[in-house]
Amino acid sequence: MNDKKIIVTGGLGFIGSNLAENLIAQNEVTIIDDRSTGKLDNVNHLKQDNLNIIEGSITDLNLTEIFQDQDYVFHQAALASVPRSVKDPISSNEANITGTLKVLTAAKDSGVKKVICASSSSVYGDTPALPKSEDMPVNPLSPYAVTKATGEFYCKVFQEIYGLQTASLRYFNVFGPRQDPNSQYAAVIPKFIYAIQNNEPPIIYGDGEQSRDFSYIKHVVDANILVCKSDKTGIFNIACGRRITINKLVDMINEILGKDIKPVYAEPRPGDIKHSMADISRARTFGYEPESDLKEELRETIRWFGNGNI
Repeated sequence: MNDKKIIVTGGLGFIGSNLAENLIAQNEVTIIDDRSTGKLDNVNHLKQDNLNIIEGSITDLNLTEIFQDQDYVFHQAALASVPRSVKDPISSNEANITGTLKVLTAAKDSGVKKVICASSSSVYGDTPALPKSEDMPVNPLSPYAVTKATGEFYCKVFQEIYGLQTASLRYFNVFGPRQDPNSQYAAVIPKFIYAIQNNEPPIIYGDGEQSRDFSYIKHVVDANILVCKSDKTGIFNIACGRRITINKLVDMINEILGKDIKPVYAEPRPGDIKHSMADISRARTFGYEPESDLKEELRETIRWFGNGNI
């Protein structure tokens, strides 16, 4: 993708900043972020003439004005946490549903060519069938999952009624550099790395035999750009098509760090699912072919955290 004008909402966050870093090499990028979870430190190394940062919330800004003459919108802004949504469903609704509706409306009104929306594997809920395919019915178990399913429906409706091209990418447990381990709502991999590095027992909610299809950030960035460049629209799983239990994940992190820190087990959290693994055959139709080595990807993530980034 070259010489395009691109919006990245949530571009100071984990996924958004990695996406912006890739895009800015050959495009003009505008980041919109309210800094509620994103950090300027994630993009300070990108400071250059073709990067514009607008600080503010997608629910408050005049997005129609900002989106004028823009080619594509990568909508990553969200309150991305199941536990947070259980504690405060209204804030999740405002950020994730109202925010997405405002992004889509502004994109329609501004003549944007395509909107790529971040969705989540959480929309599947705890249906026992594996792997999860996009044709399965959604069964959200948390307010966060409800917001993501609703965003997908809005994308579908805006394409069918208004002709706005949209793609919703269902991310499966993304991890990698720039993921924040310090938030109380941090994802499991950075939390485990931080704990084990500091000789503290990682906390596992449940028996640890729940499994996840962990997705390295590079593959997620690739998927966003590939689907944007393609003529494909609709809903797509973005993962690697394999799973690992949480217990084995702890063992792998211990092995890489040369430690043997035993986990502490706690009661399962409301809204958490038992098993997750993706069927990624639909994403392959736009060229998505992740070559994944989970241990090496964990090693790279640990290396980043070890360079003073925690």
